[in-house]
Amino acid sequence: MSASKITVKYAFILGVIALVCTAISTAVYLLTKGRIESVAAAQQRESLLEVLPQSYFDNDLLATCKQLHLPDAPYLNKIYFAKKAENLTAYAIQSTAPDGYSGNIVLLSGIQPDGTLLGVRVLQHAETPGLGDKIETRISKWILSFTNKKFSLENEAQWAVKKDGGQFDQFTGATITPRAVVNNIRQEAKWVVTQLAQNPAMLEQFEACQ
Repeated sequence: MSASKITVKYAFILGVIALVCTAISTAVYLLTKGRIESVAAAQQRESLLEVLPQSYFDNDLLATCKQLHLPDAPYLNKIYFAKKAENLTAYAIQSTAPDGYSGNIVLLSGIQPDGTLLGVRVLQHAETPGLGDKIETRISKWILSFTNKKFSLENEAQWAVKKDGGQFDQFTGATITPRAVVNNIRQEAKWVVTQLAQNPAMLEQFEACQ
């Protein structure tokens, strides 16, 4: 058999193997895609329930998600709408505090249109273990201090850590992390009270979350 025929033969074999591998990969993806999406959705709903009590809504929160793109509020990522009997009761907002000690801190907050916080949780961070990671509920209860606090323009100065004259504790040896979180929540609450509550139709321009 000539060299050219051998080359063609092996090229054909490799092509068949590649085709079979692709077919198997595609089949596995299609078989597991639904399960993966189901698990991801369940995890999202669980996170949302930590900041929005079930008593505040009877709608499907995930179906209301909007991807935010605001030049004047780039820290805002996503928003969900909580409704009870078709009446808006609260929002769940995912935001990013860019000024943590070790980078971005991704937060999820439940907040009513009047500025009352229903809950805050940390979704992602890279803060120092034993110091900045106290923002996690598994480490400390600090993040729970936002629950039922109401933001207003009159009390805005209180939305800071105590070292900066506010009402929220900082961590011993780690002020940057709690300061980043408090500042982010303050900005978020101020946006809800001063802009969103005044013009909820502004969100119609944004696309649904993927």
